[in-house]
Amino acid sequence: MRDAECACSQHAPRMKTVKRCAWAGDDPQMMRYHDEQWGVPVHDDRLLFEMLTLEGAQAGLSWSTILNKREGYRKAFARFDPAKVASFTARDRARLVKDDGIVRNVAKIESTVKNARAFLKLQKEFGSFDAYLWAFVNGVPVQSKRRTTSDLPGSTPLAVILSKDLKKRGFGFVGPTIVYAFLQAVGVVNDHLTTCFRYKELARRPRRV
Repeated sequence: MRDAECACSQHAPRMKTVKRCAWAGDDPQMMRYHDEQWGVPVHDDRLLFEMLTLEGAQAGLSWSTILNKREGYRKAFARFDPAKVASFTARDRARLVKDDGIVRNVAKIESTVKNARAFLKLQKEFGSFDAYLWAFVNGVPVQSKRRTTSDLPGSTPLAVILSKDLKKRGFGFVGPTIVYAFLQAVGVVNDHLTTCFRYKELARRPRRV
């Protein structure tokens, strides 16, 4: 039986190796996030608010830490309904400081509530945060065409422009590096390496009408 199994294995097709961006590593949760969400164009305001919040929360931490707390963040911040978060009181914020389901950083918690209020103002002005954000690239994702991890910058001119505008509108934790990570995450920029299997899949996505 052992000989027969060996003979079969010699003729069995090899599993095709999937090439991913190096940062995905071998953590199943990170790989799933990389494969299914990172770089996919987002047009839902609630998800945009969620990703802006999570990218700000990551400052000084690893993304895997934030992913592990993602459900905790959704529970703590009303499933990222900006109208509900904007109404959080001092008592709510004090409660969140004790919530181990999120990063218990006072400045980041205060900023999330502040950002929700700024987010609502943007929605009122532009109709949606989606419309505001995607206008910076005329609705078309930027295709970066970077071959290696070393080609990835800490920020870009687009991130700097958006960062300045968000700060002017009252947002916090939106420095150029954080904003760049946000743009990558929500697909405004396709920064999958050209050697990654997701690059071509996202590059050929049709333009949103």
